[in-house]
Amino acid sequence: MVPIEYSEVRKGMVIVGEDKQLYAVVDRNLHTPGNWRAILTLKLKNLNTGAVTISRFKPEDKVEQAYLDNRPMAYSYQDGEDFVFTDSETFETVNLHKDWVGDQILYLRENDNCNVVFFDGKPISLELPASVQLKVTETEPSLKGATAAAQYKPATLETGLNVQVPPFIAIGELITVDTRTGEYTGRVKES
Repeated sequence: MVPIEYSEVRKGMVIVGEDKQLYAVVDRNLHTPGNWRAILTLKLKNLNTGAVTISRFKPEDKVEQAYLDNRPMAYSYQDGEDFVFTDSETFETVNLHKDWVGDQILYLRENDNCNVVFFDGKPISLELPASVQLKVTETEPSLKGATAAAQYKPATLETGLNVQVPPFIAIGELITVDTRTGEYTGRVKES
């Protein structure tokens, strides 16, 4: 870990707080009120608890930047309150507690690939691909003529994820879902 000035902190960086917890920088704002000193406001998300806080700093203050290691892994199975991921190259397994994974597991099927983020050799979080393809297992039947206005209907996917889909989507179809927003982005064409 290398100490840097707060003025060098950018959105998306992970820093080590004074309490030795890891924080992701969600937003950053540098404000100079009149002829006073500049004030740097950071919106920080605690990577352990998920709590979001807003903190103010002087730009010349120092902070430690955390260097994270991303490893490609495949989701294997659930073991009690842990989710087990397997390294594609070494076949080493890593357990992530359900509190760390959260709702992100709803975007993964068994053997789906993702990145597990490590800090000091310990797994701390999950990094999903931008979009995933999942099969629709439950949805209402489409009504003829119901496409005059942009309407959506609820659908449950094979992982238990609930999304809003257009009326023409039927049970058994493969759709693409954006993992950042949780929204339907398209239907997968069969080849």
